[in-house]
Amino acid sequence: MSFALPPPAESPLPVRLFPLGDAAVALEFGTGIGAATHRAIAAFSAYLARHPFVGLREVVPAFTTLTVYYDPWLLSENGQHPPYERVAALLQKMLPAARESVAAAYSVVEIPVCYGGDFGPDLAFVAAHTGLRPDEVIALHSAPEYLVHMIGFAPGFPYLGGLDVRLATPRRPQPRALVPAGAVGIAGPQTGIYSLPTPGGWQLIGRTPLRLFNPEWSAPGRLRAGQHLRFVPISAEEFRNLL
Repeated sequence: MSFALPPPAESPLPVRLFPLGDAAVALEFGTGIGAATHRAIAAFSAYLARHPFVGLREVVPAFTTLTVYYDPWLLSENGQHPPYERVAALLQKMLPAARESVAAAYSVVEIPVCYGGDFGPDLAFVAAHTGLRPDEVIALHSAPEYLVHMIGFAPGFPYLGGLDVRLATPRRPQPRALVPAGAVGIAGPQTGIYSLPTPGGWQLIGRTPLRLFNPEWSAPGRLRAGQHLRFVPISAEEFRNLL
């Protein structure tokens, strides 16, 4: 069973609800990645944080969807009602109010990055693929203000929007068995930062000394969806000093 909701008057985005397993509902805000989609998802996520319903467990934003996890037993009132239908009805009622909610506070995080060399072993390949000099790749990569669309793949890993199209480079044909935490990479039209040591196939052009994820922090991830960040080139000596 799914619900198709008409878009609000001030937004062309359609919103579709459908079950995801027996304890979650996904809200799909259109099918294309973009700033309008992100704003709609961020607004509804913020609204749910301020107005949680009984049985709400977690809200997970992604590029075009917001997944709402809930306790099916609580929502069913001890088995008296179908939980998905009740959650979907609740969310339908909340969507119009969420449209009027204030957008999340705008913040910009600076991420120092040492480019090239041992820190960015694929910088030369990206330069050759794009027809640019390594210093031009660095300049283009550190110029934009990026939007954190979502956190995924690994805890704390940010998927960023805003990469200059001239830097788009395919993934490595053979992924590395281990990519160090802090590595900054490019994969197709996206750029991101490895938050933990993991396997990976992105083209590595630099590395930040900042730690992005620590389960012992009160908020384990340094970054969150909706934030903006800017890469700041640093030297190898500055990298070592910031460790």
